[in-house]
Amino acid sequence: MITDRFDFASAGRILFGRGRIAELPDLIKPSGKKVMLVTGGHPGRHDSLRILLEKAGIIVAVESVSGEPTVQRVSEITDSILRQQCEVVAGIGGGSVIDAAKAAAALANNPGDIMDYLEVVGAGKPLPQPALPYIAIPTTAGTGAEVTKNSVITVPDQHVKVSLRSPFMLPRFALVDPDLALECPPEVSVNCGFDALCHLIEAYLSAKATPMSDAVCREGLSRMGGGALVLHWMRPEDPNVMVNVSLGSLLGGMALANGGLGAVHGFAGVIGGMTGAPHGAVCAALLPAVLRMNLDIACQGKQPLCRQTMARINETALMLSRDVNSKTQDLITLIENMSTQQNVAGLEKLGVKRAEFPVIIEKSSRASSMKGNPFLLTAEQLFQILDESF
Repeated sequence: MITDRFDFASAGRILFGRGRIAELPDLIKPSGKKVMLVTGGHPGRHDSLRILLEKAGIIVAVESVSGEPTVQRVSEITDSILRQQCEVVAGIGGGSVIDAAKAAAALANNPGDIMDYLEVVGAGKPLPQPALPYIAIPTTAGTGAEVTKNSVITVPDQHVKVSLRSPFMLPRFALVDPDLALECPPEVSVNCGFDALCHLIEAYLSAKATPMSDAVCREGLSRMGGGALVLHWMRPEDPNVMVNVSLGSLLGGMALANGGLGAVHGFAGVIGGMTGAPHGAVCAALLPAVLRMNLDIACQGKQPLCRQTMARINETALMLSRDVNSKTQDLITLIENMSTQQNVAGLEKLGVKRAEFPVIIEKSSRASSMKGNPFLLTAEQLFQILDESF
């Protein structure tokens, strides 16, 4: 049941709109004169931003992140922040960059090693001190990492992705300029779009949903509805479509941070850590089967959340299709059709092996996101989801 007792946390301030990247110098100045700018693997793409900051009298140090952030790379960026005495951290890029910079900003202002604070494989200690002032600037529309309090970090020697998590890690500013995502590569755009869609759907169906997260999900799903996501893939250069998709992504991040997720993300973190497959691609492969399983359980009507879940799946179908005649099954069909149009690969092509199913199920069962699924799933039901997604 939806609780009437809840918290809602997000970035200290959210700035959304085309062209708002020009406001970055004014956000940095009150906190210091030297910023660590964390970028993706090609820092030269942001030379114009660096020049803008330098013209405003801000000293800029640069570090980059290629691929998923690892414990080693986050530690290196942290050391660089301390060595160069940076007072502010700004991460500009996809979710991996935003997470790496977010973690480094936190670790730079706290004692010890990253393993002292990591969940699952580390000591999981709470951060004792707030992070350095951090500004998150997404250049993709999907992860919503600019408004969450955790960073997903890869631990290569253990083949897992785990979180560094603390309320102190919420960015001071989330600067979302949809124009920055217009040049996102098509494959990345598709993966990010599915991730954003999955955030909104899972948070809306979550057993941890709140009235606030529901409100955010409804607006996000409406923004993604009416084929906006498909139009985004067909016309990646259209700024008007990008505004809706970027806003949907932002709202998805706010929803997941406060309303939880579900079995898709319970699986996705484990599978991503084992295979290195793109997170959004894994989510896209799993989403139809997870929805089908939750719908089948809801139809049986034997668990407390059955009626509510059925109604919410139907509402989600209505919001995404904008068709008043849509039914619960239509949501799964809609997502399957979108997946087919975008040539979404199954788990096998993403590097999963059937022999790994038992390990994936065992690890995924302990994932925090799995606890948000509207129904507690058995090992047999989790196996069925993997099998259908293979």
